[in-house]
Amino acid sequence: MRLLNGVLVVVLAGVVTVAAGCGEDRDVCDSSCDAVIDVSLGGSHSCAILEGGRLKCWGAVQDGQEGFTDTDLLGDEPGEMGDSLPVVDLGRDREVVAVAAGGGHTCALLRGGDVKCWGDNRFGQLGLGDSRSRGDGPGEMGNRLPVVDLGRGKTAVALVAGWAHTCALLSEGTVKCWGENRFGQLGLGDVEHRGDDADDMGDALPEVDLGAGAEVVSLAAGSAHTCALLRGGEVKCWGYNGYYQLGIGDYGDRGGAEGEMGNRLPRVDLGTGQVAVALAAGQDHTCALLREGKLKCWGTNDARQLGFEDSMYAGGSAKTMGDNLPVVEVGAGEVIARVVAGSYHTCAQMVSGVVRCWGSNGAGQLGLGREDHQLAFMDEEGARLPPVNLGEGARAVWIRSGSDHVCAGLHDGSFKCWGNNGSGQLGLGDMNSRGLLPEDMGDRLPTVQVGAGRK
Repeated sequence: MRLLNGVLVVVLAGVVTVAAGCGEDRDVCDSSCDAVIDVSLGGSHSCAILEGGRLKCWGAVQDGQEGFTDTDLLGDEPGEMGDSLPVVDLGRDREVVAVAAGGGHTCALLRGGDVKCWGDNRFGQLGLGDSRSRGDGPGEMGNRLPVVDLGRGKTAVALVAGWAHTCALLSEGTVKCWGENRFGQLGLGDVEHRGDDADDMGDALPEVDLGAGAEVVSLAAGSAHTCALLRGGEVKCWGYNGYYQLGIGDYGDRGGAEGEMGNRLPRVDLGTGQVAVALAAGQDHTCALLREGKLKCWGTNDARQLGFEDSMYAGGSAKTMGDNLPVVEVGAGEVIARVVAGSYHTCAQMVSGVVRCWGSNGAGQLGLGREDHQLAFMDEEGARLPPVNLGEGARAVWIRSGSDHVCAGLHDGSFKCWGNNGSGQLGLGDMNSRGLLPEDMGDRLPTVQVGAGRK
């Protein structure tokens, strides 16, 4: 791929883990203040927010997405993680409350609602009014990295990042998007990129029109499509629809021409009486977590990432959506708490703390500990796909996915990552992918050490 985010996806929907016993003096807190608050995974890089609002990133660095002038990979060699991993400099007294990692860029939501972005900027995805990348040159970070201009009086409460576009959920429940717009993924009724010209941002950047009275409560960004969860549980998606990932009954893109947004943008038909509580978007598929802990996915199913055996796509006609779209079977009695999507895979964390992943397994991203063919899927009981082995007694409290690597937060405050590690994005001090061999998983899979969040 190219994806993400769940993103990237549901970047802000995870459990927040705060260590007990941390004092207000965050620069001199003890080791218990090293707790990870949130994690976001991008194309080939990973970022973690630590207690105290410090941000650390590792993995690919060619576009500056880690925010360091060092052009080497981070996390691919011994001695680079833990306390040796530097804090991203976002300016004096800046505290990060959320992070969104895209294909080659990263954005941070700061306390107070400001947004700063760095990394690849070819399409204006940093929202800085030019196409110059930031983060890998001297003098580009810290106080010199500008705040994204969202408009007069506008503040963000959540962020998502696609492959080369970024969206902010604003405090009043509206949305602004910038960056690549070839397929209308910005939802502005044209295909002009935003953020790469000086007059693109601020009050000049329109809010996404999702219809009269629409209030957005969360977002998900795929490679080139975007979805919004509206108050009341309805879902609307726009952007690239070549694999029916918008779930609107055809393969036409939306958002790139006049008259396609607002009340004319169809809602995704999830079935009679069904409402969504969370979303996840992969490269070319989308999933909605329903109110009763059930899951429905649509779009491309060529790697069985939708969670059912039939290789046909879902979402290209009314016959494949609504009540005709099957619920993903994750196991008898299991209730899904969270869902994330990567390029061609999907993972769900159960209320019980069990994690199951399905779809492509080319880099071990399903965490099966075996080299199964990539088309792994579940039968009606979810029995064909074993849970991810996180170690003896380990329970997951959150999950995140990048393009083809996955991380799970454990009940003891630590976290583990598996899948593609070609850029050191697993943070294990080497470039060996994890998840394809039995010895990769369980107690043998190390926890990721990100060190302290001190200045």
